[in-house]
Amino acid sequence: MKKNSLPCLLLPVAAAVVSAAPIVSAAAPPNPDVAKTAPSPAILVANQTDRTLSILDPATDKEIAAIPVGGVTGHEVAATPDGRTAFVPIYGNSGVAKPGTDGSTIAVIDLPSRKVAATIEFGHGVRPHCPIYDPVSKLLYVTTELDQTITIIDPKTLKIVGSIPTNETYSHMLAISHDGKRGYTANVYPGTVSVLDIPNRKVVAVVAISPSTQRIAISPDDKMVFTADQTTPRLAVLDTATNEIKAWVDLPGSGYGTAPTLDNRWLLVTVPRKNEVAVVDLQSLKVVRNIEVPAAPQEVLMNPNGKEAYVSCNVKNQVAVIDLDQWKVKALIDAGKAADGLAWAK
Repeated sequence: MKKNSLPCLLLPVAAAVVSAAPIVSAAAPPNPDVAKTAPSPAILVANQTDRTLSILDPATDKEIAAIPVGGVTGHEVAATPDGRTAFVPIYGNSGVAKPGTDGSTIAVIDLPSRKVAATIEFGHGVRPHCPIYDPVSKLLYVTTELDQTITIIDPKTLKIVGSIPTNETYSHMLAISHDGKRGYTANVYPGTVSVLDIPNRKVVAVVAISPSTQRIAISPDDKMVFTADQTTPRLAVLDTATNEIKAWVDLPGSGYGTAPTLDNRWLLVTVPRKNEVAVVDLQSLKVVRNIEVPAAPQEVLMNPNGKEAYVSCNVKNQVAVIDLDQWKVKALIDAGKAADGLAWAK
C-alpha cells in the first residue's frame, strides 16, 4: 500500500523532550454581541487547507463562523467542557511518514471572541496531532509523534505537566477510557496499538495489528477498542480485558475514522475510497448497512443527544449529518477546505 494515501500526516521520530513552557499571547476581550449569537452547543471543524476552525450550528445546520487558526496546519480539535476554549495542534505540511515541517505549537482559541487567545509552544518539532480532553483528570492529552509520547497539558494554566511514552513510532491518534485510566494509541507505521496506564504514565502492552493502522475509538462500556487495518479492508476489535484482538470485522473498503453510538449498539466507520459510512452491529460484529456520504469521509462525531452523527467529508468540504434512526444523511453543512477533525462544544 502506498504511504500517505489519506490526508492525515506523520514523520520520523526524535528523542522525547517535554519541557517547554507555553508562549501565551494576550487574549482579545470577548465581544458580547458575538457571544450572544454563538450557538450552544456547536460543532467545531478543523479545516486543514483553509487553516481555520469552523463553528457549525447543529440547530440550523449552518456554518456561523470560521476562525483563522494560523500555522501549517491544524488537523484535529478538542474543546473544554464549558465550550469556551478549543485546542488545535499545528501538525506540519507533510504526509504520513514523509519529510516536511515539524509542528511545534498548539493554537488555543477563545470561542466566545472567536480569536486565537494563546499559543502553547513545545520548543522543538513534535508534530502534535490528536488532542483529547479528559473530564476525569481535567487534563488535555495530545499525541506528539516525533517524541513518541502523549504530552499532558493543564488546560487552565496552558503548561506542559508531563508525558507518557508510547514506545512506538507514529502514534497518531488517541482514545481514552471513560474512567481516565487507560489510553490507546494508533501507531500508523508499525501498525500497532500502544496500551497506556495513564495514572502511572507508562506502556502496559503493545498490540500488533497490521503493517499499517489508522484511527482509534473505544466503546462506551470501555470493553472494546477499534482501529482500521490500512492494508486489508477490515477493522480490528481489541478486547480491553486481555489487550488482544477479539475479532476482525470485514469492511466494504479500507476503513478510517470510527465512533460508537452512545447506546453501545452500533459503530460507524468511514470508508473514504467508497464515499461511505459502514455501520457495524456491535453484537454480531458485522457490517449491517452502508450509508452514502460526500467524497472522502474522515472523522465521526456523535451528538450527545444520541440522535445524530456528524461526518467530516474532506474532499467536498462538508459535514454530513446522519439521522441515527433513519440511517440516512439528513443534511449537509458547508465547512472549510479539507474539513477534518471534529469536536463538540457545549
